Amino acid sequence: MSPAASSEVAAAVADAHRREWAFVLAATVRVTGDIDTAEEAVQDAYASALSTWGPRGIPKNTGAWLTVAARRRSLDMHRRAATERRALPKLLDPGDFGQGEPDQDGNGVPDDRLGLIFTCCHPALAPEAQVALTLRLLCGLSTADVARAFLVPEPTMAARITRAKKKIAAARIPYRIPAASELRERLDGVLSVVYLVYTTGHTAPVGGNLMRRDLAERGHELARMLRVLLPGNGDIAGLLALILLTDARSGARLDEHREMVLMEHQDRSKWDQSAITEGLALLREALNIRPPSRFALLAAIAAVHDESTSWSGTDWQEILGLYNLLLEKWPSPVVRLNRAIALGFAVGHAEGLAELDALGTEPLLARYPYLAAARADFLVRLGRFEEARGAFEEALILTENDTERRFLQARLSGLAG
Repeated sequence: MSPAASSEVAAAVADAHRREWAFVLAATVRVTGDIDTAEEAVQDAYASALSTWGPRGIPKNTGAWLTVAARRRSLDMHRRAATERRALPKLLDPGDFGQGEPDQDGNGVPDDRLGLIFTCCHPALAPEAQVALTLRLLCGLSTADVARAFLVPEPTMAARITRAKKKIAAARIPYRIPAASELRERLDGVLSVVYLVYTTGHTAPVGGNLMRRDLAERGHELARMLRVLLPGNGDIAGLLALILLTDARSGARLDEHREMVLMEHQDRSKWDQSAITEGLALLREALNIRPPSRFALLAAIAAVHDESTSWSGTDWQEILGLYNLLLEKWPSPVVRLNRAIALGFAVGHAEGLAELDALGTEPLLARYPYLAAARADFLVRLGRFEEARGAFEEALILTENDTERRFLQARLSGLAG
């Protein structure tokens, strides 16, 4: 095989890994009844694609080819190790094993993916385990990549994933879509995991880059996957709208020197108008369902910003009203913090600062750098520069993202005069 052909095959396999991994794994899990066996079979299928697609050509439907290859591999593993496999805990009744191969067009596989999502995000699992399994099984990230994303050693993350899989097996957590009576409650947990994946990428907690673009894209992809699987769900429409309307501003968050730019000073011509248009359409759909979900309300707040032609033209009264509604639905300290900021721009900086000061005793915000940073900003706007210096210094102590640290240091240095 020529170098050009080899490169084309490698690119096709990489693209299939990004787009089809969850599709293939979910379909294989349904057949094997065991996540570890399915993972091994799918990995073998991708390895086989590297050596097979060159001589035979890249198939038109890579997902169907990989699914069939993975299922055949899993059946072969089953036949060779039947005794061992019978000793393993199962997610499914053994009678479900080996119910034929999928159609070549992959019909029915989306339901398999949905079952896998709800398995990964089952409430019996700890939140950090839900996120780890979602990235590992739905996004196809390696254990090392998942560990890097959440700043833990690879052995720690490997143990966390292993424990989660064992708990799924030991508790016989069903590999299925929840019944209608529990779907809404369970779906909110799934959406929370997807949103956490996105927000962790949107502003990386630590490191040299403001964003972890790979994680942000994974969150975006997961939201789109859910939209395909449950197309009429308003909560999912709200989450995807929120991600689109937030991500639309990403191109203006850094200047030409890779330094952070606050929304107040961003070049709005760099905002992605196609993403905003799509997000607004999804938001209208989400808001037509009453009561609106927390993600729909957050998306509505993002939409006010995206539709404003300038910072001074932002309708802060509308944003404050939306935060009031959000606080009733989701009374979290972070929502209260963001409402205080909105109050500061809608009513007055002193009023916003007073609300922020009242949050100073909130334990969950004790090490949250954005509280100190928001206080510092309002103190500067009020001309209380000495107090602002102390607030910036506190924010610097708590901030571990290098780009944000440089931004805070520059603002602190600007107070020297």
